[in-house]
Amino acid sequence: MYAKAFIPFRGYYSSPFSRWQGTLQNENSIELGANTAKRWLATKNFDPKMIDYVVFGKSIGQHHSFYGSTWAGALLGADKVSAVHISQACSTSTTCLNLAAMSVETDNLGLAFCLMTDRCSNGPHTIWPNSKGPGGEVISENWMMDNFNADPWVGLPMIKTAENAAASIEGVTKELCDEVALRRYEQYQDALANDREFQKRYMFPVEYKISKKETGILETDEGVTERTKEGLSALRSFLPGGVHSSGSQTHPADGNCAFIVTTREKAQELSADKNVEIQIVSYGFTRVDKGFMAAAPVPAAENALKNAGLTLKDIKVIKTHNPFIANDVYMSKKMGIDPMTFNNYGSSMIFGHPQGPTAGRCIAEMIEELVMVGGGYGLFTGCAAGDTGAGLIVKVTG
Repeated sequence: MYAKAFIPFRGYYSSPFSRWQGTLQNENSIELGANTAKRWLATKNFDPKMIDYVVFGKSIGQHHSFYGSTWAGALLGADKVSAVHISQACSTSTTCLNLAAMSVETDNLGLAFCLMTDRCSNGPHTIWPNSKGPGGEVISENWMMDNFNADPWVGLPMIKTAENAAASIEGVTKELCDEVALRRYEQYQDALANDREFQKRYMFPVEYKISKKETGILETDEGVTERTKEGLSALRSFLPGGVHSSGSQTHPADGNCAFIVTTREKAQELSADKNVEIQIVSYGFTRVDKGFMAAAPVPAAENALKNAGLTLKDIKVIKTHNPFIANDVYMSKKMGIDPMTFNNYGSSMIFGHPQGPTAGRCIAEMIEELVMVGGGYGLFTGCAAGDTGAGLIVKVTG
């Protein structure tokens, strides 16, 4: 449990998420994330020199990834401080925030800047030498498709791990999954109401290259697919006897986000509203049985609650990373939560999944919802590759 780690109100942002092979497909995610963060800092009149350390999260290889963390720090204006590169697939943002909170809690850092970015589009195609292979044929890997289609330890595609979790409990049908998937789409529509009033609370536009002399601005999510009851019902399950169709799982995307994690005093100084206080309370992690990735958010959430000395009754807002709707259905049944009541204003199943920044965007939305409802505790939890999961609890007051 943490007592010293705080986030300034509006000391965070998320970019819109761009669809796979869409507007941001040719942008180096390191440069794009750093340049977006630099622009955001400038709009806040925040001096990058206040940063003591950069916690850089990215899970998908990009050109110059070897220097990714320090290069990103230099590009955003923190060229005199060190940095670390964290890569934990879907849990990258959660782990970055935990590392920053831990460093502030132990007085090792006064202010950490967490920058998380990824580009699923045009993923790397890697070749390794294999001189002992037949004819010296190389070993190759298509980063996106090969890793999504098979965990080398489990030997299963990710969707099969979701189906395993769904099949492990009674009453999970395609019809139920379609109902919850439709609810998630409706919740996302709430975020678009009144000219995207909710999203504008935390979302910051991305500037991207069109040509050498021309740039464009991406202000809204790109790639969200409409869901209807009839449309979801008509979609066939991907696997025989399965509960998931293309309408009840996420899509790969591109984007970035950032958070300032600092002391209580500095957070108040930087806050957009001195009466609002955001504290990082606890972190929880887990690894579940082989091939059951979608089950991991439950014990991760339970660990975060235990570490905070809280129960579900203390939690006012719940957000999840749900690449498959089975994540939410499994969690609702195991923890006794109505699946229609959490993930207000959207989730990664609807707005997309760029890996590194996905959880960060969910946490930013959770904070904003907590502010809107007058404060309280918020719980984020989500799965990650390798049957792992991570949870984070924040407290908003004021």
